[in-house]
Amino acid sequence: MAKKRRKLNKDFEKKIYSSKKNVELVLAKIYDIDDEEIQKEYFSSFNKVVYLFQKLKDDYESIGFNNDSEKLMANYQNSFLLFESEFEI
Repeated sequence: MAKKRRKLNKDFEKKIYSSKKNVELVLAKIYDIDDEEIQKEYFSSFNKVVYLFQKLKDDYESIGFNNDSEKLMANYQNSFLLFESEFEI
């Protein structure tokens, strides 16, 4: 059976690219923290954001744009905003 082509969405790809850059920037800032205890605390809190971003990216790469794509993006964005509001970085 032929593999079904995944549906692409250029605007959504831009959002994913932007999200990737935001995650990389925050991770770089966390790596720059000198105090190991604070760094661990930031990493443990940011892990949820990284997990949600990875899930979003993997879903898009394997399935393409689908009914769950916007939900995954909203979950990631809400988690990122929550992290930003709780941690000053």
